[in-house]
Amino acid sequence: MSSRNVSFNTTKVARMSTAYPQAVITDQYIFLSGMPGLDPVSGVVVSNDFEEQLRQCFQNISIVLEAAGSHISKTVKTTIFMVTGNDFSVVNKIYNEFFPEQAPARSTPQVMPFPAGILVSVECIALV
Repeated sequence: MSSRNVSFNTTKVARMSTAYPQAVITDQYIFLSGMPGLDPVSGVVVSNDFEEQLRQCFQNISIVLEAAGSHISKTVKTTIFMVTGNDFSVVNKIYNEFFPEQAPARSTPQVMPFPAGILVSVECIALV
């Protein structure tokens, strides 16, 4: 049985940095790097509103997963890095929008401020 470990990027979502890939694909899983709420074309933060940024994070995740041959419904774990720690009602609302039937496991640590007005970044693990 061979094992693959392939870096993956798509031009359908702006990259935060060229220092690391948007995702790494293995035989069974896709590991997405932290995905902030950037406009997929311009690469600029979509808004200074937490909810709008979080929704865009998940839209970007969906785009990358589909480009990699998977789907957001195949997500098994997310980590939501939030600058503020009191937005759980918003997190739950958006989570229910993207995972209406079976939500993946989740961690939500509070972090120091990100650059460029980013309020939230989401990384995830999904099945191929």
